[in-house]
Amino acid sequence: MYHPKKVGTLPVEGGDETKQTNEIGTFIPLLENVDIQGKDITVDALLTQRKLASFVVDRKAHYHFTVKDNQATLKNDITLLFENRKKPDFVEITPPDHGRIETRGIWCSTALNEYLDFPHVGQVFFIERETLYKKTGKVTHEVVLGVTSRTPEQASPERILKVNRGHWTIENRCHYVIDWNFDEDRCRIRTGHGPENVTRLRRFACGAIQFISKGIQHLSENAAVEP
Repeated sequence: MYHPKKVGTLPVEGGDETKQTNEIGTFIPLLENVDIQGKDITVDALLTQRKLASFVVDRKAHYHFTVKDNQATLKNDITLLFENRKKPDFVEITPPDHGRIETRGIWCSTALNEYLDFPHVGQVFFIERETLYKKTGKVTHEVVLGVTSRTPEQASPERILKVNRGHWTIENRCHYVIDWNFDEDRCRIRTGHGPENVTRLRRFACGAIQFISKGIQHLSENAAVEP
């Protein structure tokens, strides 16, 4: 997905070609028809690839890639760099939501820019998220490693953290809503272009409801009661 100047998200969907190949094979063809100049491109870890990083920068955009086991050397180098981290470069505490409080800290560095075997590195980052569940007192920890083509002059730690959070809003606002509120997994439409068309209608409905700033679950439940 790409992020406009204001940190938001726009998922990019494929056409028939996505049925014939995997995400890596569709990423470049999809974005070739999209004006991404100046935009921030985020992807799932599967797409953290050198070829894709070069493509994004060649199109005068910027990448923010999550690093996981499919880039083991890159992951190990970033992990080692931040092993003895001290005070975060930026900390964000979100207001209580659904009975939980989240604290995110981010560390950024340019120390690996000339060392990593990865194109156009502006800085690497390490995000640590702590979630406190108020009802039970349970605390969970999550770590996210990443690399971006934006330099510190182009993107502060706060900015990088916002872009990273923006990436995951697509999971919460779109995929999760479609899976649960619209119960897509149990949909019985299977033939022709039916599944694809229904999914796009659901995404349109999801976006329209968000646009008018009302609760998706509340509206969808009302629609079920009063069709």
